[in-house]
Amino acid sequence: MNHQATSGMHWLTSSFGDSAEASPREISELGEHLAGCRHTGRRLFTLRHGAGVLGGFMLARIVTSALVLVLLLAALLSVL
Repeated sequence: MNHQATSGMHWLTSSFGDSAEASPREISELGEHLAGCRHTGRRLFTLRHGAGVLGGFMLARIVTSALVLVLLLAALLSVL
């Protein structure tokens, strides 16, 4: 079963013994693709970045973070 992609963008992934440099057309198409990805996933990227920063902060301060988490849970349970 041969299936051809109908996407407008196309770049090669093999050099076939030639120079492995990307052509200007391929670089242009890759830039367009990355620009489209940035616009569609900006909110998700921001959320992931924030979670990564928060995770790194908590990992560096694991004992303090655990203590704060326990205190927050205790306060929440005492209110309920």
